[in-house]
Amino acid sequence: MKIVRYSLVVMALLTMVGCKEFLQENPTGFISPSSNVSSVKVARAYANAGYANLQGFLAGQPASYGGNTWNLLEFVTGKVNSDLGQTGFATFQKLAYNNSSFYVDTWWQQMYLGIGNCNLAIQSIPSINASGLTEEEKTDMLAEVHTLRALYYFQLVRMYGAVPSVTSTPTDLNLNVPRTPAKDIYDKIIIPDLLLAEKSTLPWQDNTGKVSMGAVESLLADVYLTYAGAAINGGTQFYAESAKRSLNVIQNGGYTLFPEYTDMINPANKNLGEFILQVQYAASVPSIDPLTPLTIPNYSGISKYADEYGSVYPTDQFMKSFPAGDKRAQDRQYVYRSYPSLKTGETILFRNTYIYKWFDVNAVTNTAKSDLNYTLYRLADVYLLYAEASNRAEGSPNAKAVDYVNQIRARAKLTPISALSQTAFEQEVWVQRYFELCFENKMWFDMIRTRKVHNDVTGNWDDFVGHKTVFDATFTEKNLLFPVPLQELNVNPSLLPNNAGY
Repeated sequence: MKIVRYSLVVMALLTMVGCKEFLQENPTGFISPSSNVSSVKVARAYANAGYANLQGFLAGQPASYGGNTWNLLEFVTGKVNSDLGQTGFATFQKLAYNNSSFYVDTWWQQMYLGIGNCNLAIQSIPSINASGLTEEEKTDMLAEVHTLRALYYFQLVRMYGAVPSVTSTPTDLNLNVPRTPAKDIYDKIIIPDLLLAEKSTLPWQDNTGKVSMGAVESLLADVYLTYAGAAINGGTQFYAESAKRSLNVIQNGGYTLFPEYTDMINPANKNLGEFILQVQYAASVPSIDPLTPLTIPNYSGISKYADEYGSVYPTDQFMKSFPAGDKRAQDRQYVYRSYPSLKTGETILFRNTYIYKWFDVNAVTNTAKSDLNYTLYRLADVYLLYAEASNRAEGSPNAKAVDYVNQIRARAKLTPISALSQTAFEQEVWVQRYFELCFENKMWFDMIRTRKVHNDVTGNWDDFVGHKTVFDATFTEKNLLFPVPLQELNVNPSLLPNNAGY
């Protein structure tokens, strides 16, 4: 595992006020775990290092032309197509992936690198005694990195199930760390990390991009909802815990739904309004958001980008499953079907419907450098987390839950729903998650925890195991988890046996 190497903290982070400034700094040196340093800036540097591998949720050493980690969790849903064979799409289209397939190893690497940085911060910050650094500030920095470590582990257990439990900085080259059951990772790392962060004095909202209490509570709501359902099956009490946290965010946070969907692709709105937690990017540095070029129609000639990938776009069946009149399915909302040629100005009609959700207009028409962040949690997501969790916890939808769903429907120009049965309301929430959060790497995890898949052709909710995609591939028990990557098995045989079917 790559986490055995020293976690190096870039000293450029020392002058950070906001995450944009962090991204713009040039490295001037490094701190190793054995360094004897003591200052406010060093403490902040350790905390900031925990954020670095959030960019692994998108890119993280892409393994193919036009591909990155984000592709994986969209490809496997069966709801998207691709113009690029180089992305390994055909393998995922057929559900024929294995432990050496694209992205499977990169996700593992990036999450454990993030965990390593968080472990170093958790180990180092408490011992820093610096003038001007209060215990409250240290507690808040530790809350940030505990939250980030919980996020990295949450991603790992949902993707791979049992994974190695690593909560301290390695002191030797012992690579034989066995896997720990997913429930133990939840019980001993993820949930305790977040409950600890809850006790801090983090602000409810942070427009610099750092972890806020709103982010802590949103993540905890997601964790408890997932823990209550498959594969942990924790029970009703955890639906109640999820509802409690999501309602805290809704009622106490400084978050509001954007009036327009296109507000989400305006760089001026980064870390504001609806956004609760985002991966930070800036057009002024090399590590810019890659989703804009990845989702432009392949070789369409509508942009300044040398490469227009067309890596991911929705299937016709998914687009036809949107309700009639749904604004999200209309042109230049979540998707688009035409755009002016950059050379001639004439409107180009695309062969397919493409994703507009990551369309940075200035980058496309001018700079070829997207300035958009990538969103991990936003208010609409939390509305739906509350609606689902409270419905399960209470046995029927309450007035708040119905209202939050109707606010999402209203923005989509859909008529409001009235009183529904518990099951009908739950399915309404699920389908709104499909439509509202599409292409945000949420759908696959919803399929896994509910064990249900919306059939875009019939409109029914199929059992996950046995559902046939529009590509004639059928989900089996094997597909509930990804395989432990081959390269990890090669250096750590203690990870065997692999997940069933691999």
